[in-house]
This record gives sequence, C-alpha cells and structure tokens, in this order.
Amino acid sequence: MNPRTVELAKLTTLGVGGPASLWVCHSFSDLREATLEPFRVIGAGSNLLAADEGVEERVIKLGGEFSNADLNVEAAEGKLVSGWVGAAKPLPGLLRALQRLGLSGLEGLWGIPGVVGGAVKMNAGTRFGEIGDALHQVGVFQDGVERILKPDELGFGYRRTSLPAGAIVTRVRFALRASTPEAVQCAMGMADQARRGQPHQRTFGCAFKNPLNSSAGRLIDHAGLKGYRVGGAMVSLEHANFVVNTGGATARDVLRLLEVIESRLDVPLEREVEYWGRNGG
Repeated sequence: MNPRTVELAKLTTLGVGGPASLWVCHSFSDLREATLEPFRVIGAGSNLLAADEGVEERVIKLGGEFSNADLNVEAAEGKLVSGWVGAAKPLPGLLRALQRLGLSGLEGLWGIPGVVGGAVKMNAGTRFGEIGDALHQVGVFQDGVERILKPDELGFGYRRTSLPAGAIVTRVRFALRASTPEAVQCAMGMADQARRGQPHQRTFGCAFKNPLNSSAGRLIDHAGLKGYRVGGAMVSLEHANFVVNTGGATARDVLRLLEVIESRLDVPLEREVEYWGRNGG
C-alpha cells in the first residue's frame, strides 16, 4: 500500500475538491493499517461535495478483495441468498450481472452510480426500491475487526443507515428472487425510464431529500430556480434537484447555491449530499 496525495476533484462525480492523502486498501491488513489514524472512506465519489481546501484525514478507497463478487445463490430462510459481494463492487456492473443470471431484487437501483458499500451506507434507492430491502448480511469493519450484521441491526431509513461512527461496510450478501433475464431487464428499463430527464453534466446526484409527500425537485422548480447559478455551479435545467458543474465550479460555489435554494423555499429541505470539510466538517 502506497499512500499518495490526490485532488479529490479527480475522485468525485461533481469534479470538485482539494488535496487529500489517498490510501487504497486491497485487503483487511491494509484496512487495519489505514485506520490507525483519522480517516474518511470514499466510494465512487457520488453524493459527495469535498472542500476546496481538501481534508486532513486519510481518505480510504477499497479495492482488491473488496471488489470481488460471488453471485452463486443458495436457499436460506425462504430466500435465494448470494455469496459475498465486496463493498467496492460498482453497482451498474453488479446489476447487469444479476440481470444476466435472472436474479431479481436490485433492479430498482438501475441507473444509480456508485459502489455497493456507499449504496448501503446511504440506503440508496428509488421509488422502485432501496438496497436495504435486498440485504441478507452486511460485513462491517470497525476497530480492527469485521463483524457480520443483519440488516435490522443497521437502522435503515430513507436515504440513511445508523452505521456506528468509524464503521466501514466491507461486503454484503443479497436476498434475491428467481426470475428471468427478460423480466429483470424489463424492470431495469422501467427504472431507467423514470430517471430520464436527469442531467448528463457533472453532478453529485440529488441535492436534497424529498420532503414527506412532496418532491424537492418540484419545489425548487416552482421557486423559479432552474438555471440559477453561483460561479460554476448551477441548478440543472433538466431536473431542479440536481446541482451541476458547468466548468470550474468550486465547493464554495456549490455551498452558496444550496444556501440560496434553502432560503427561497417555504418548506425546509434536508441535504442529501455529504460535505467533507476541514476540522471534521
């Protein structure tokens, strides 16, 4: 393991963020070494806004054995349970592999960028389902050891879990259903169709969680904020709950834009994006 200094802008889907010390961990021994000092964990870099000044903590990125996926299934507790899937496995590739095998349960996540571990941490999902609905077991690394937890021990909710501070998702087993490649493909197509109209520019994904019985994007649109800009950051013209990098955006631009959005709405919004700043921000 050879830590190196990188610009977080190169590791985030928004393309914003300053310097950090990157530790790529290929094994549990790497992970034990990397977690001896304060750290943060990055997956595919979506749902993340990193400060222009970067972060002081080590930034851990999983690879190696944490990228493996055993998709052989066995019957357990009335379900088809997969083998272990590493937290660094990209979601799109995993879903396509399950589709080819005719295994159902995750197709509602089609179109979501990211990796398995990050998806579990934020309980990624759409109106077609959440990843927490399809979990059987979760490996969680903390204080130098891995524990195997059941989903109900993780406190899944809307776009959140109750992972303990400093815990790292390492691998999961999925609870799936037997189907056909054609049926799974059809369900993936429905999820994909529902996501049409989202921007193709650089973005971290949805900026805000949807309020109860409402839509953050619709509220922002009705406030007349589509196309509103601060520096290089803009409210997407395609979908108002997305902030896009039009070129040269800074974290300061994005934070100011989020503040403008919040100030213009009568309904309080909860940010979905995670902010990494200095001094523990």
